[in-house]
Amino acid sequence: MPSFTRNWLARMGVQSLPAPFGRLDVATLALWALTLAAWVAGLPEAVLGPLFLAAGFLHAARLVRWQGHRTFAEPLVTVLHAGYAWLPVGAILYGLALRGIGLPPSDALHALTAGAIGTMTLAVMTRASLGHTGRELTADATTVVIYLMVVTGTMLRLLAPLTGDPLSWMALAGAFWGGAYMLFFVHYAPMLAAPRVDAAAGAVGRG
Repeated sequence: MPSFTRNWLARMGVQSLPAPFGRLDVATLALWALTLAAWVAGLPEAVLGPLFLAAGFLHAARLVRWQGHRTFAEPLVTVLHAGYAWLPVGAILYGLALRGIGLPPSDALHALTAGAIGTMTLAVMTRASLGHTGRELTADATTVVIYLMVVTGTMLRLLAPLTGDPLSWMALAGAFWGGAYMLFFVHYAPMLAAPRVDAAAGAVGRG
């Protein structure tokens, strides 16, 4: 992700580039691996809570160094940062939940699953689909709607337990989140089923 951001910012002539991989990144990944291992091992919540919180704040510090706020002109890059942002949000929410603060743990996990995994999956799918079909790496209006839908769906799911009608909010969240993937299929399937546009352009040129 930082490399995609660095390349795009450099093309735009922006001087402030993402920080290179360093000690903070090593510490973040090491603590995150330890946290997940402790979670899988079923360690007590009194141990897991602080681990998730510490890892979440380190992920947030890592994300800030990647200059995501400078990429708003190209949603195809910005969405990578949005997808990663769910990782610190989810880790912090889950860490608080394990301490009895905020959302129930099962609901807080949706920031990591529907949020981080769901958003980043679409970010990679859209980028790869454009690249492998020979198209320009830029998000069109429909792609931006896809991104907004998956993020909105996740936010609604997290808010659902705090409302007076959580089931209705969950249904709405599912409609947005699932709708994002359905819209991706409708919009990108024709591109993926057709020849690469650069190959087609070359064939026309040779004709």
